[in-house]
Amino acid sequence: MSSTDATSPRPRGGSAEKRNAILRAARKVFGRDGYARASIDTIAAEAGVSTRTLYNHFGGKEALFTETVTDSATGVSAAHIATVGRHLDNVTDLQEDLVALGFDLVISPVQEEFADHFAMVRQINSEAAHFPQVSLEAWQESGPRRVHRELARGFERLQAQGLLRPARSERMAQHFLALVGTEVQQRSASGSAPFDNAEIRDIVEDGVRAFLGGYLPPDRGAPAE
Repeated sequence: MSSTDATSPRPRGGSAEKRNAILRAARKVFGRDGYARASIDTIAAEAGVSTRTLYNHFGGKEALFTETVTDSATGVSAAHIATVGRHLDNVTDLQEDLVALGFDLVISPVQEEFADHFAMVRQINSEAAHFPQVSLEAWQESGPRRVHRELARGFERLQAQGLLRPARSERMAQHFLALVGTEVQQRSASGSAPFDNAEIRDIVEDGVRAFLGGYLPPDRGAPAE
C-alpha cells in the first residue's frame, strides 16, 4: 500500500465512488491551500486513493482543478437558479420580492452546504494569477454566468408584465447583483468574516431601492422608502 493510501480511509465501491471521493478531497484541499500550494499527493491522501488512481481519473492537477471547480459550481448555480425562480416566477409585490431574492442570494444557505466551493472561490479571488485560465473560464461558465443568465430571463418576464421598463436584461442582472451583493461581499471578505443579518437586509433593501429607481416604468412611481 502506498503512503497516500494509508492516510485516509479508502472509498468503497468502484470507479464512480473513487472519482467522487477525489472531487470531494480536491475541493477541500484547493479551498484550503489554493492551486499553487495544493499537491496531488495531498489530494490523493485526503481522498484515500493512490496517486496513480487520481492520475487515471483526471490526468493531472490542472484537469483535476478544472473538473473540481466546474462540478461544484454547477451544483451551486443550480441552487441559486432555483432561488431566482422561487422569487421571480410569481411576483406579488415587486419591491418585497426583489428584497427577498437579494437577501437569499447574499446569505444563501448553499454557502454552508458548499463551504469548500466558496473557500475555493475566495482562493481564486485572492490569487487569480496562479490559477489556470481554462479553469477560471470553466468556473465562470458553469457558475456565475448561468445564474446571471437566469436572473436576466427573470427580469425579461417582469418586463413583459410591465413591472420593469425596457432595458438590456443582462445589464439589469449585473446591476442588481452589484447593488445587493458587492458591499456585503467586500465587508465580509467574500463570506469568510461574520456579518449581521439585519445589516445585510438593510444593504439589500437600499440596493433594491436603487435598482428600482433606475428600472421602474415611469407610470409605476418611485420605490417605497
